[in-house]
Amino acid sequence: MASQSTPYQWSARGFIAPGVILVAIMLYLPLLWTVFLSFTRYNGLGAPKWVGFDNYVEMFTDPDFVGSAMNTVLWVIGTLIIPVGIGLAIALLTWNLGGGIWLRLPFLIPYALSGIGVGVVWSFILSSGGALDQALAVFGILDPPRWLLDAPLNTVVMIIASAWQGVGVNALLFTIGLQAIPKEPLEAARIDGASGTRLFTGILWPMLRPLTAVVVGLSIVASLKTFDIVWGMTKGGPGTASETLALTMYKETFVNSDYGLGSAIAVFLTVITLVASVLYLRQQLSPKNEM
Repeated sequence: MASQSTPYQWSARGFIAPGVILVAIMLYLPLLWTVFLSFTRYNGLGAPKWVGFDNYVEMFTDPDFVGSAMNTVLWVIGTLIIPVGIGLAIALLTWNLGGGIWLRLPFLIPYALSGIGVGVVWSFILSSGGALDQALAVFGILDPPRWLLDAPLNTVVMIIASAWQGVGVNALLFTIGLQAIPKEPLEAARIDGASGTRLFTGILWPMLRPLTAVVVGLSIVASLKTFDIVWGMTKGGPGTASETLALTMYKETFVNSDYGLGSAIAVFLTVITLVASVLYLRQQLSPKNEM
């Protein structure tokens, strides 16, 4: 028999109701409005005109959208390999050293910069005739690559710029995870002769798995919605060669005033982000992966 709500429960619901209503107004209503607009033709003036799935058909048949999707996939792969991998390596090399915090600090400082700030700094370095080209000229390299003009090289160097910003915080998170590992299993493994790769694969990595799931999950979500660094460095150019899905969505909506197509891209990006996050977390948190 279902229990009846007590006055205390009703009081608790009354306290949380304003927060729930605020979330519904600020989050869910704009989401529903965006989904509605994705089925319309709307330029911001007048009333939206219902066009069904025309925006989605146009989106999936547009070569520029396909290019943006491929660039986004490249961002996902790059941000998993470089900042997460290097962050883990830095954490492993410094967590057990005296003064290791001072070795990690230079990697953490760039995280304080905004994405646009990182884009400005790296644009100065990588632009034609910029700091990197001038440094290469000292060594006799007078015809360097066009770092920000040739695809997919421009996407690769922007991923490196993003990694420069993100390595430090990943190293910090992995260091916290390493410091939380009990000393007894490590000491027992060392007594048994485990060290180096064997210690990492047998003890450290399994115990870091829950934290790794969080770090990788955050990296996947951040890479799928990459916008600020790309906007700061190339604005998606030349043409649309380095656009990501988030940048394409912005341009279609606020530059081309095609709110319907921009909303369709936003819905697609939201669905992909949710699906990728759920599938990854489900795989990582399944019973077979538990220690």
